[in-house]
Parts: sequence; C-alpha cells; structure tokens
Amino acid sequence: MRAIIQRVSSASVAVDNKVISRISTGLMVLVGIGIDDTEVDVAVLSKKILALRIFENPEQPGQMWKASVKDIEGEVLCVSQFTLMANTSKGNKPDFHRAMPTEPSKKLYSTFLEALKLSYEADKIFDGRFGAMMSVSLMNEGPVTFTLDSRKYEYLENASSSTMRALSG
Repeated sequence: MRAIIQRVSSASVAVDNKVISRISTGLMVLVGIGIDDTEVDVAVLSKKILALRIFENPEQPGQMWKASVKDIEGEVLCVSQFTLMANTSKGNKPDFHRAMPTEPSKKLYSTFLEALKLSYEADKIFDGRFGAMMSVSLMNEGPVTFTLDSRKYEYLENASSSTMRALSG
C-alpha cells in the first residue's frame, strides 16, 4: 500500500459538485492499494499514519516534528487513489497492472478505514467515495507532504540482500 500524507489546515472532497467530506486541521491521505497488499499492509500503514510526528508540539509552539495527528486531536481525510500504484517507467501511458482490482481493493480500503477508526477516534476519520470521480481541495500547511509505502522496508531489505549476495559472490 502507498499513501501520500499531507499536513493540512483544511481539506474537502466533492462528488458531482457536492461536498461529501470536510476536515479542518489534520491529514489528507491519498491511498493506493497494490495487487499483493494484505491486512498486514493495512496495519503497517494505518499505524504509521497515526503515529507520524509532523505537527508542532501543541504545548511548545515553534517545536516542529514533535506531535502526531492523534497528539493534536486532528482529523484525517482519506481518499482511495489507484493511480498511486501506476508504473510510468515505460512510455508515456501509465500502466495500472500493479493496482488491486476494484472489488478486493474496495474491501481492503474499508478495512484500512476501520483500522484507523479503531486506533483513533472514529468520528475524526473521514473519506471520499470509493471509485467515484472526486474533486479534492486542500490547504497544505508547510507545505508538508510525505510518501509512505507499507513495503518500503521489505524493498530495502531485499535490495540490501541482493547487493550483499552480488558482492560476496
């Protein structure tokens, strides 16, 4: 799973020109689900999103990188975005073969939202409309934007193992 996390002072999602979700201070999270993602990826990503310290300490203004969204009692707006899984390395047309198909992706995305709600406060977790054409608006604070990948450390470990085998062998 991949996520683009943005620290925001406000964000909203509209479908057919009607706002369906809106948050104030917190996180805007775009979520991409890959063909091999599982509930393990959901657990890794949801935990990281809620624990990532990208806000200033509310008790000591000016001290950045001290507080998570939970620490500041912020809100989280999630939007499913299969395009995060695109391969753009060949040609100019994105290849979406690494994105999970619609029905299993919808189920895993729902599991992801539930994981966030269970680990935080359910009334502070919002989302768009899965599969809909959405208009997303946000006011990025900083700007502060991060890319998270639930398999990042697996990729690094595999790359390190491959490098070590190549060097030793």
